Amino acid sequence: MIHRNAPLTPTGRLRLARCVVEEGWPLRRAAERFQVSHTTAARWAGRYQRHGHAGMEDRSSRPHHQPHRTPAAVENEVVRLRREHRIGPLRLAVRAGVAPSTAHRVLSRHGLPPLAATDRATGEPVRRYERQRPGELLHVDVKKLGRIPDGGGHRALGRAAGRKNRAGAGLAYLHTALDDHTRLAYTEDLPDEKADTCAGFLTRATAWFAARGITVERVLTDNAWAYSQNTWRRTCRELDLQPRWTKPWRPQTNGKVERFHRTLLDEWAYHRPYTSDTERQAAFADWLDWYNYHRPHTGIGGHTPASRVTNLCEQHI
Repeated sequence: MIHRNAPLTPTGRLRLARCVVEEGWPLRRAAERFQVSHTTAARWAGRYQRHGHAGMEDRSSRPHHQPHRTPAAVENEVVRLRREHRIGPLRLAVRAGVAPSTAHRVLSRHGLPPLAATDRATGEPVRRYERQRPGELLHVDVKKLGRIPDGGGHRALGRAAGRKNRAGAGLAYLHTALDDHTRLAYTEDLPDEKADTCAGFLTRATAWFAARGITVERVLTDNAWAYSQNTWRRTCRELDLQPRWTKPWRPQTNGKVERFHRTLLDEWAYHRPYTSDTERQAAFADWLDWYNYHRPHTGIGGHTPASRVTNLCEQHI
């Protein structure tokens, strides 16, 4: 990579070298013409004589001899430990007897990505994908969330008092449909995750997306019981959707909606102590509107989900 303050590009270096080597310009004249030092002019002229056009490109600054480089046997041990145990530089450093910074450099040198960018089950780099247009794929999943008893739970009252006040609160089943391309989300708080409940949610979700100009083509779910029943398949046929299912024990395939649920918990459900479930639910509509229309999404380059929907009304509010 050329330094941002470099006076010469490879093309400029070639012109300078040709002036000296082929046209016989004195080095100082060529240096003055191209506004560089005479030693720089001599270096590029010499490279042109030895290597021709190829010599005008940047070279690696790595030294030819590195007497203090980590021995190959140690590097191989670091790589082996990483692949077998899938641990990071700090733990690798302890096991291999090197500094954490050394372990990090070894991993980078061998092209091993950070653990956060790998699949936990296989250790292979995560293959990220994104559909090309809105509606091409809809991710659907359910998140179970403990309801807050009147008066508040342990987050508002503390663990001792919250434990006494939690009896009979039950669970909230948050059904979410999220568009793969835009990350636009639709969520309902429903009493259960039975087949009829899930099918009804899918019908309302596709209608919600249709009202925003998005025609859903496919729907992806996990292998939960409700999504494997005839009720779900029949609803997909009636809505002209192609049902898809993730591989067993591979929730990463439906990772976009899984990540949305994590955001939902961090930024709404557990964002502050609530004194009742009603209070928390009252805050949800505003949060979801903020997520869809105003919150920058790092997965889509800092844009908002609504900005990826063509001609969606209210997206600039």
